[in-house]
Amino acid sequence: MKRILVAALFALIVGSPLLTAQPAQVVDGVAGVVNGDVITISQVQELVRGREEAIRQAYRGADVAEKIRELRLSALKDLIDRQLILQEFKKKEFAIPPYIIDDRVQQVIRQEFGGDRAAFVRTLQAQGFTLTRFKEIEKEKIIVGAMRQANVKEDFIISPVQIQQYYDKNRGNFTTPDQVKLRMIVLRDDTSGDVPTEGGKKAMAEEIREKLASGSPFDRMAAMYSEDPDTQETGGDWGWIERKTLNEELSKVAFSLEPGKVSPVVQLGNSYYLLFVEDRKRAMVKPMNEVREEIERNLIQQERIRAQQRWLDTLRSKAYIKIFS
Repeated sequence: MKRILVAALFALIVGSPLLTAQPAQVVDGVAGVVNGDVITISQVQELVRGREEAIRQAYRGADVAEKIRELRLSALKDLIDRQLILQEFKKKEFAIPPYIIDDRVQQVIRQEFGGDRAAFVRTLQAQGFTLTRFKEIEKEKIIVGAMRQANVKEDFIISPVQIQQYYDKNRGNFTTPDQVKLRMIVLRDDTSGDVPTEGGKKAMAEEIREKLASGSPFDRMAAMYSEDPDTQETGGDWGWIERKTLNEELSKVAFSLEPGKVSPVVQLGNSYYLLFVEDRKRAMVKPMNEVREEIERNLIQQERIRAQQRWLDTLRSKAYIKIFS
């Protein structure tokens, strides 16, 4: 088991950046107990701080309190699982060589601070950390990741039947939508009134369309006349787009055109549009042979998650856990 754990340590990629970490909070209450180890309310709040703010912005009224309660309970469960794993590591009398933690610190300095150790230390101090505390946090992350890997066998076998069932159930995930390769000319009337004038840019749009009907290249006309700053220099090129890319009216026009055709002048408010479809891709479901490996990877990941959960459930079943609401 120790050999497996050491291998897992080397294989583990710890991705949590230093700058997302938060300094330890003053203990302000007990959220839960795991075999005598206390999880504080401060720890829960620290874990969910950013997400709580997002909830407050996205929800209103009673929904805010309910969503935050659910978030904190989920975070507390994660902290309980983490503590169980750390306790199991200690119970097995495993150890992590100090050089692995040192290597992790050097990796952070290289990847997040361009090798500038002084900048790294200044950031630690600004966030209220000592280097010793930072190493403890990283050590716990490595332990949790390594223990998860070491206690889940990777001999999952996914059968052709499972792959086919997943494919049939999730066809929508493998369907490419309707797409058109679009160019567009945009003219905007200069009128400041609520009702656009009948002449001006509308007349110009009709004149451009006549030139296009006579064989003038659309990209050249767009480069000369279009008032869309994002696409004028590229000849009005929008590339491959889906129906949801444009507003409903323009999308309806674009996807009704056959390749090589130019639309009538489309008026929306004080703007006038000419659309040209160069090519089209019809919606289609990717064949099984194109997505088989992707499906197999997804199913293996699902099996891995279930196996980890079974292992955690075993740890939970043997532990004393109390949650304080």
